[in-house]
Amino acid sequence: METLRKITVEVPPELLERAQRATGGGITQTVRTGLQLVAASQAHARLRQLRGKVRFSRTSAELKH
Repeated sequence: METLRKITVEVPPELLERAQRATGGGITQTVRTGLQLVAASQAHARLRQLRGKVRFSRTSAELKH
């Protein structure tokens, strides 16, 4: 089972309302979704830095077969 941390966060009410409308979820789910998006954006940024620097041993045509 995953260990959870309880946190207290102060946010502007308008921001929270807009975020909840966007996620369609409650406060907890909205905060979790936001944190996941922040973590994913950092991973995507690291991958973008690798663009053109990684050589693959197979071509895209070989991968299709």
